[in-house]
Amino acid sequence: MTTGARARAQPTQGSHLFVIVLENREYDDVVGNPEAPFLNALARRETVAAYYYAVAHPSLPNYLAMLGGSTFGIDSNCTTCEVRRPNLAGQLSHAGIPWRAYMGGMPRPCFRGAESGKYVKRHNPFMYFPSIVDNRRMCRRVVPANRLDGDLRHHRLPAFGWLSPDLCRDAHDCGIATSDRYLAHLVPRIMRRLGPGGALVVTFDEGSSEEACCRPFATGGGGHVLTVIARPGKPIGHRTVWVYNHYSLLAGIERRFGLPRLRAARQARALPLGTTGS
Repeated sequence: MTTGARARAQPTQGSHLFVIVLENREYDDVVGNPEAPFLNALARRETVAAYYYAVAHPSLPNYLAMLGGSTFGIDSNCTTCEVRRPNLAGQLSHAGIPWRAYMGGMPRPCFRGAESGKYVKRHNPFMYFPSIVDNRRMCRRVVPANRLDGDLRHHRLPAFGWLSPDLCRDAHDCGIATSDRYLAHLVPRIMRRLGPGGALVVTFDEGSSEEACCRPFATGGGGHVLTVIARPGKPIGHRTVWVYNHYSLLAGIERRFGLPRLRAARQARALPLGTTGS
């Protein structure tokens, strides 16, 4: 990629996109649930992708879809499988766009184990791509989530950030109320650091149903899940009328940073996350 192309791919100075992925809740299990007051207030205040669907069961294929534009034929939470294909992290790195993935419970950067305490590899799609794992400069961008506190405090949030909370805070092992309290503390801090044109996405990897949308998934999807897009500034309280899935999230990220779309993201309707210079 030329220097000019890299410059065009850069977001607005001080503008950040941040994605938080939670676990295993159907849309109707969250919206209107009194145990999730913060998430519901965020949904009322910001933009809700009201018709957003996961693409598979169990967790791992959904995470791979968000990062790589495909489930790559993986239909389990395997821990020794790998994907030798291009991915979003590689796209960002090649374009010179700073990124970092924060993993709840991860004991150290670039940890390759299947689990450790409340950390599990299956919620960390970055570690399934040898192009990331075997590249020291890229792999050290996959860090424990406690690194986020310092990055927020010292204004070091990267242009693109991803957070997979630990097994309790992501609502996998603990109730939605625990996750909601965690988000109530964290999300306002992130919002204050997004900058002009910045955006925060909160979504869930999968629901409990088989609901699906969007070609090539007419049936057998991963459920209808809540996805909220929050931006700094005046609340808008908007519900989108379009249908989206996890490939739409990848497509929206790629469009924002001026990157080519990977695999199923090419056919997906991009989630409205802004564009370069917005």
